[in-house]
Amino acid sequence: MGLRNERTTGVKGWSLRNPVVAWAMYDWANSAYATTVMAGFFPTFFRQYWSSGAEVTVTTWRLGLANGLAGFLIAALAPILGALADRSARRKQFMFAWTVLGALACMAMFFVGQGQWLLAAACFVLGTLGFNGGIVFNDALITHVAAPRDYDRVSALGYALGYLGGGLLFALNVTMTVKPAWFGLHNAAEAVRWSFLSVGIWWVVFSLPLMVWVREQDGATGPGGLAASLQELRRTVRDIAGNRPLWLFLLAYWLYIDGVNTVIKMAVDFGLSLGLPASSLLAALLLTQFVAFPAAIVFGRLGERYGAKRAVLFGIGVYGALSLYALRLASIAEFWVLAVVVGLVQGGVQSLSRSLFGRFVPPGRAAEYFGFYNLMGKFATVLGPLLVGATAALTHDSRAGISSLLLLFVSGGLLLWRVRVPQAPWSPSSTPSSLPVDASARGREQSPGGEGSYSNKSGGDK
Repeated sequence: MGLRNERTTGVKGWSLRNPVVAWAMYDWANSAYATTVMAGFFPTFFRQYWSSGAEVTVTTWRLGLANGLAGFLIAALAPILGALADRSARRKQFMFAWTVLGALACMAMFFVGQGQWLLAAACFVLGTLGFNGGIVFNDALITHVAAPRDYDRVSALGYALGYLGGGLLFALNVTMTVKPAWFGLHNAAEAVRWSFLSVGIWWVVFSLPLMVWVREQDGATGPGGLAASLQELRRTVRDIAGNRPLWLFLLAYWLYIDGVNTVIKMAVDFGLSLGLPASSLLAALLLTQFVAFPAAIVFGRLGERYGAKRAVLFGIGVYGALSLYALRLASIAEFWVLAVVVGLVQGGVQSLSRSLFGRFVPPGRAAEYFGFYNLMGKFATVLGPLLVGATAALTHDSRAGISSLLLLFVSGGLLLWRVRVPQAPWSPSSTPSSLPVDASARGREQSPGGEGSYSNKSGGDK
């Protein structure tokens, strides 16, 4: 099997040689793409530079088509590639291949000239494909660096470092565009192009600790050919369909994470529709990143103390309250309040959802299962925007559009409340994982009927 991760030796600390830290650094690495490119610069730069002179509706269509194509491709490929990676025990190699693809596509945006919208869209599709493809295999590796009782804290650490890393580079990139002369640049457009180049370099460099210091804990499970992988994939589909708690969780996740993703993608557009200044909205986006860093870590602790499902339900409840709060939002100060509260719960809901799903994953099939998990995440960008758009069009009120997301949070929360979470396969005497924090805390034994009381068998829940 070769070298094993340090979780088997109990080594702790913040060194990049710690497999937990090395794994979490991938969130630090790829979040730069999510923040600077996807949420920050690409939509505006695509509209004003690469599609300059085109009508607003045409630009919106082009951007929507690029997003949709990238989402469709990764949704179609993720489960298949996950099965292939599991059978060959090459999750790291698959992850890094997607990373290199995404980073090179991102860096290629530096060379795309003004008006070349088609080439820019192609780079964006490939970059987003690499971003989402890498996530599938990075998520799967959590089962190789942490004991199940530590999933909540480890997942939260990844999201926290992601918010911090993405926020730091985004802050630098924003400074470059506001003060290009400080960096020897001629104008903001040149600064944005250099920002895309910096993201690609950042992404690859900070992915290297995972490649060097994380070891996969299981060997190949069988022939790694496509035919064998497709056969394994069919078996997984049957297993998921026959495991009611698992597919109920995936359905709940699809609904509430659609609401979360819609808030992420449409918050700035919502602010602009209210006439709020773009510069203040950008600052609010930065604020959300830095608030989410410590909040994600705190949520990991809450998941350990009170149960991950209860913590996620709490976060969903906060999102529901924010949906109603949006009905009265009118000033930039109120938008900043919204940004702060979103930052407090966003990372927690995302990270603990990942760790919750990890409890359903059988040994040796992590990438395959997380392929389905991320497939649900890719499809969770459909209902929310449609719901917001349709409600806003019918009521002629963008506030009512955002508030309509309450439906997704309520329905997803109710379904999650009915999910019986599998009991973590560990005992109090098992060796702790290499967390860079006090690892003396132990998971709680649950009484029958509570979270953690369900043994992962189909039809066993109440």
